[in-house]
Amino acid sequence: MQKRAEVECWLTDMDGVLVHENRAIPGAAELLEQWRNEGKPYLVLTNNSIFTPRDLSARLRSSGLDVPEDRIWTSALATAAFLKSQKPGGTAFVIGEAGITTALHEAGFIMTETNPDYVVVGETRNYSFEAITKAIRLISGGAKFISTNPDATGPSREGPLPATGAITALITKATGFEPYVVGKPNPMMFRSALNKIGAHSENTGMIGDRMDTDIVAGIEAGLHTVLVLTGISDDEEIGRYPFRPDEILNSVKDLLSPAPIETENFEEL
Repeated sequence: MQKRAEVECWLTDMDGVLVHENRAIPGAAELLEQWRNEGKPYLVLTNNSIFTPRDLSARLRSSGLDVPEDRIWTSALATAAFLKSQKPGGTAFVIGEAGITTALHEAGFIMTETNPDYVVVGETRNYSFEAITKAIRLISGGAKFISTNPDATGPSREGPLPATGAITALITKATGFEPYVVGKPNPMMFRSALNKIGAHSENTGMIGDRMDTDIVAGIEAGLHTVLVLTGISDDEEIGRYPFRPDEILNSVKDLLSPAPIETENFEEL
């Protein structure tokens, strides 16, 4: 495809594109190797703000995928980059895990419960009613309300779990304030990812498995969009939306360059 041939840099979602339930999707390892061999800058994106890039790199390695820490861009990193651009050296009250607290510390922010500039809500396995109450009071008192991502539920073996979007909805109901959400589908996350690898939208592709986050944000950011069917989207899901990706592929395996045809040289007898 001509437009794909013009892509010099790639952004790709992680779950449903490269891995599924901690198993590498066929073709993912080969695609990553192909990008490395071709010298193509890339980033693996995730809305998950629980883990640090080091954690996620180790998780991917255990799945058979070699992705260095500096090739991973999380909603926590995007949130920290955004807040640093808004108020360098600011303060924040954070509901979340190491992914977001580490990112904010490294961005020069101070964590505090006293008159913070921001209340930042990220993913966590242990939402505390006390912490949520504190967040409500701080936002009502003037702190700006920020969320790492909008996902209302997350997966588990037992079924859906309430996630960041569900908790921010509770806080919104109590305060009347909506959060500014940095992660997908906000194209802000893609723009910060492009800045990290020095890429431009006109020659960058985005691979995702969700129409409502990966693809719509990719379109709004001006990227070449590729939807793979190894995640949650199918033909019925695709048809529900008033926009379409540039390409729909079965999996990332379809992005692999064809192997060169080997020829043998025969000497004349």
